[in-house]
Amino acid sequence: MSKAKRNRKVNKQTKQRYIWAYIFILPQILMFLGLSLYPIIMSYVYSFYDWSGVGPMNDFVGFDNYLKVFTEEMFWNAFKNTFVYTAGFVTISVTSGLILALILNNPKLKGRVVYRTLFFLPVVTTMAIVGIIMKNIFGNTGLINQVLQMIGVIDEALPWLINPVTAMIVLILVGSWKETGIIMIYWLTGLQMIPKELYEAAKIDGAGSMQVLRYITLPLLAPIGATILLLTTVSSMRVFDLVKTLTNGGPFYSTETLELYIYRFAFASEGQSQIGYASTVGVILGMTVFIISLLLGWVVLKLNKQKGKNDLKTEMKKI
Repeated sequence: MSKAKRNRKVNKQTKQRYIWAYIFILPQILMFLGLSLYPIIMSYVYSFYDWSGVGPMNDFVGFDNYLKVFTEEMFWNAFKNTFVYTAGFVTISVTSGLILALILNNPKLKGRVVYRTLFFLPVVTTMAIVGIIMKNIFGNTGLINQVLQMIGVIDEALPWLINPVTAMIVLILVGSWKETGIIMIYWLTGLQMIPKELYEAAKIDGAGSMQVLRYITLPLLAPIGATILLLTTVSSMRVFDLVKTLTNGGPFYSTETLELYIYRFAFASEGQSQIGYASTVGVILGMTVFIISLLLGWVVLKLNKQKGKNDLKTEMKKI
């Protein structure tokens, strides 16, 4: 076969591979356009209308919904609750995930695969199911109160989900417990990317465990740590199912987050739905998440750039 014929055959095979590749990703592209991009665009459109979700959109109100949102006390209450939950959730889940990963990354630890599986198990359970179960556990006659009364810590059952302060604490603890397993896996991935030669060199130099942790492990984990921080922050700001099933925003809206606030106005069980107003809050939440993602993304970029410089210096030293 001549060279020209071989080239034509290779080009034909390459073209066929491209065609099949586009055919396979076409369903994903259509689903993204229909289920993600279209709803986002329509949310922006709805936010300029006073519309209940039924009938034609005739009442164009411009920026009135936006002005109403910023003067609404309950919106700011939900906004504050969202950030309180996010701060607590990110702090507890990221820290506990790191501690678990450091412990379970030790090759001398027996049964570490079993421990990893046990800590990962809550991740595979849906958040709504966890919320329903925990609502019973933290109820007045639930397991927590029974155990505390049995060991003599309390005399009377504590109203965990009726007190505004303890309800938010329970919400944060349950959410953190549910997601710590997946964050532990992220940290374990980062730990296993650290070259073992660095630990061996530190051991030869007589470095202790804390020195290794401070000067090798934590600095090299910083880029992936920033990525974990970005993912957990964004996901926690969109919490809905856990709040809906565990506290339903109560007591007295003390645990109502922005997602639940949107749900209440978009699919209100009492009165008429306000799709236009709910869409406005959704747009503001989306922009808030976008700005935070940009800031954290900038941190990730800086840390990765610094890590790249450090890796280059290490390679040059080897040469």
